[in-house]
Amino acid sequence: MEWYRAFYWTAKLGSLTKAAQKLHITQPAISHTLKQLEGSLGGPLFFRTAKGVTLTSEGKVLYNYIEQAFHLIDTGEKKISEMHELSSGSISIGASDTLCKYYLLPHLERFHKQYPDIRIHVTNRTTPETITLLKEGKIDFGIVNLPGTDPHINIRTSTAIQDCLVGNQKYSDIAKKTITLPELGNYPLLLLESGSHTRTFLDHYALSNGVKLIPELELGSLDLLVQFAQRGFGLTFMIREFITEELTLGKLIEIPLDPPIPVRHVGVATLRGVPLSAASKRFLDFLP
Repeated sequence: MEWYRAFYWTAKLGSLTKAAQKLHITQPAISHTLKQLEGSLGGPLFFRTAKGVTLTSEGKVLYNYIEQAFHLIDTGEKKISEMHELSSGSISIGASDTLCKYYLLPHLERFHKQYPDIRIHVTNRTTPETITLLKEGKIDFGIVNLPGTDPHINIRTSTAIQDCLVGNQKYSDIAKKTITLPELGNYPLLLLESGSHTRTFLDHYALSNGVKLIPELELGSLDLLVQFAQRGFGLTFMIREFITEELTLGKLIEIPLDPPIPVRHVGVATLRGVPLSAASKRFLDFLP
């Protein structure tokens, strides 16, 4: 590489002295390097003249290729610099529909306003599917529901979230008292479909207290559960922080439950041993 660097600048500047100044080395060092290159390639690359040096026919052929190579190197260095300055680049994120809407979106909005040239791609999947995408290298990081562990994943604990039992106003009487888990069997129950991290968490919570949750309806998203609960189809579990508006307006009411559901957290998952891009690192700084 140093041979070709000496050749490139000597050819470009037409002078051993100027090339030496450009590369911050001595003229004899430049001359020695060019002799090594010429010896390696089997012939002279320059004519020495009183005014400096001129490329031979072979030298001109070589210069055309070396010039392209150094332009590509320069372009690559500039591109990396732009990425570190966050004037270009991309981020690929995995998150469930719910976490994307209630947790990720406000932070994405702030980041996009500050770094509008960074392309953002969000893949909506459940927490288990997000972890799989991360391990397959298809996303840079994932926003996941905790708890959860995987030997290949680093997880940073973020915002705390609290699941709660809710229903519409027709359940206002039981909202005035605490109901037990076994008493849930007396009411129609709406749950997420099996396979989601949230459903698994709630099933484990109930089973650890000797109760099996038996839903009357299973739906594919928390947003649908909210809509069905507001229309009186039954009771459901929701994340309190994600339904503050519905609770404030009285569209849903919280029903105290014994034993209370444990607090859990949102997590930021990254692949262990794999460095993040400058854009991804900067975005993670936006997250709590």
